[in-house]
Amino acid sequence: MSILFMTIAVSLFIAIIFFIIFIRSVKSGQYDDLYSPSVRMLFDDELVKDETKEKTN
Repeated sequence: MSILFMTIAVSLFIAIIFFIIFIRSVKSGQYDDLYSPSVRMLFDDELVKDETKEKTN
């Protein structure tokens, strides 16, 4: 039974370490998207068609 408690404690310790590393990398800008804003201007905006006009026969 003691091995179970030790395994849970070690796994929680490792999970906390990974969580701290993740938070630190997010705060340092590791996951900021620098590529998409420069490419976004190249895409044309799609025109919205006005569907409220009634068709006349």
